[in-house]
Amino acid sequence: MPVPDAWAAQDQAVVGQARPAEWRQFFRAPALTALIEAALGNNRDLRIAVWRVEVARSQYRSQRADRFPHVNVGAAALRTQIPASLSVTGETYTANLYGGIIGASWDIDLWGRVRNLDAAALDNWMATQEGRRSITLCLIAEVANNWLTARELDERIALADRTVTSRRDSARIARRRFEVGAAPRIDQTQADTLLGEAESASIALEQQREATRNALAALVGQPLQTESGALSAVQDTAIVRDLQPGLPSSLLVQRPDIRAAEDRLRAAEANIGAARAAFFPRISLLGDYGTASTALENLFMGSGTAWIFATSAMAPIFDGGRLRGNLDGAKAERAIAVADYERAVQTAFRDVSNVLAARRWLGLQVAAETRTLEALTDRARLASLRYANGATTYLEVLNAQRDLFAAEQALVETRRTRLSSEVNLFAALGGGADDPSAAIAINETERSAR
Repeated sequence: MPVPDAWAAQDQAVVGQARPAEWRQFFRAPALTALIEAALGNNRDLRIAVWRVEVARSQYRSQRADRFPHVNVGAAALRTQIPASLSVTGETYTANLYGGIIGASWDIDLWGRVRNLDAAALDNWMATQEGRRSITLCLIAEVANNWLTARELDERIALADRTVTSRRDSARIARRRFEVGAAPRIDQTQADTLLGEAESASIALEQQREATRNALAALVGQPLQTESGALSAVQDTAIVRDLQPGLPSSLLVQRPDIRAAEDRLRAAEANIGAARAAFFPRISLLGDYGTASTALENLFMGSGTAWIFATSAMAPIFDGGRLRGNLDGAKAERAIAVADYERAVQTAFRDVSNVLAARRWLGLQVAAETRTLEALTDRARLASLRYANGATTYLEVLNAQRDLFAAEQALVETRRTRLSSEVNLFAALGGGADDPSAAIAINETERSAR
């Protein structure tokens, strides 16, 4: 495969288990798991994917039936009249009744045409099933990320509301100080500016939260029942469990997109076999068995037994290059499937590498922003004291509070981004996305027989 043999050196320390946890074990917050459960039962995109699996399975069953004889049963009645001008003995009437006739036909698959078409249909069914798993995994990750974003926005709005309250008090004090001549007008306008910025930020965050909740409701497939709450109210370990990426080769058996590409590659290979077999003769067996009689009362007598057995063979002589074109097209489809499979593997390794890097650097960023917030909090406190004692202008207070507000918002957003990186790692590793309520079971016996 055109990918590295190992993860980057800085990620080697986290190599561990070979398969991610099942989603109920990975996500620990009860509110989040309840939303995921609802999404798996109500999401319309997932329902479409499930029924597409049913369509592919029915197509496989239909194609598989060609490997067995086709047997039909029926009855027929026939009455004929011969004109007197055509009969030397005058008019003759004959009545025949055919009942209980069993007709069977079977294509002897000497060259593997039917067998390869059957295998292609099976592999296409498996690829569709893996596509359903991929949609399920993406749905779980989308629900989790939107839930985390909603909690992030809840906390950021709470911070903005507290800031608005504090700055409204500061603006009132600045206005009063100006009115009594204890402070210049510029202090009042600067306090009003701070208040307007906080109010504007709060309104923008409210709009984002509404849009996020609407998106989450669409994913879940039903209206949301409760508010999400602040992100800091829950410890990180109480939301998701720690996850190790495992060995690089484990992606080949875990990622549903890679497994689907592999199934499509098998199907393309089988189509080549079917197209090649079309060059050889097709041999069919035909047979009928039943009873026949000129009188209804003699229909089921022993002497009424009738049967026919025949065989036929048909070989292409001249088709204007159609069979050759079909074979060349099948080979081209196989080449496309090979490139698609290699691209799926490359994409999987890129996704995991990106998420591992994000998780590592975001952890360091959260620690750095936490230290910055502590420093800015102390700076804002000191600036307020300096202004109260007449040691500085209100501009220093304005800048300190503005920087503190931005740092508070940034820290909450970065913490949510780091938690989202854990969710994205779960999805990138092809974590346990199967759910009994939504899945259509794969016939593993058929896969192993293939």
